Amino acid sequence: MFRRNSVNISLSINGTKYEADVEPRLLLVHLIRDVVGLTGTHIGCETSICGACTVMLDGKTAKSCCVLAVQADGAEVITIEGLAQNGQLHPVQEGFWEKHGLQCGYCTPGMIMAACGLLKDTPNPTEEEIRHGIEGNLCRCTGYQNIVEAVKYAADKLKAQA
Repeated sequence: MFRRNSVNISLSINGTKYEADVEPRLLLVHLIRDVVGLTGTHIGCETSICGACTVMLDGKTAKSCCVLAVQADGAEVITIEGLAQNGQLHPVQEGFWEKHGLQCGYCTPGMIMAACGLLKDTPNPTEEEIRHGIEGNLCRCTGYQNIVEAVKYAADKLKAQA
């Protein structure tokens, strides 16, 4: 159904094509969660401070609470649900599991997506580069050390798979 003042967009989310008529002010995070139904991407601050809504947008990390859905027209989006393949956790997800990189889990999807972006650009990061790479994502529970260890684990695993 085409609503007045709506814009037709199409995009790929986790490899699946979606088309929707959206209000021009609809945020990408709301499209992902409320229209498409992928609730792994969390909404935290809605001001890009916390990073809970981080996704990959055309291969770059983006805070989906600060991107209009219409800006993602034609884009490829990867959410936390799109990382695991064939029932196997992505190495970053596995790292968070193995190194206890989460407590309440609220920041975890965004933190994992930020780590994926970091490792895409910097496959062999130092601890300082990891800390810098995730600094736009807030965690109120872990104190970050286990998250850093999880990213190191993932970097080593990805290196071994290469």
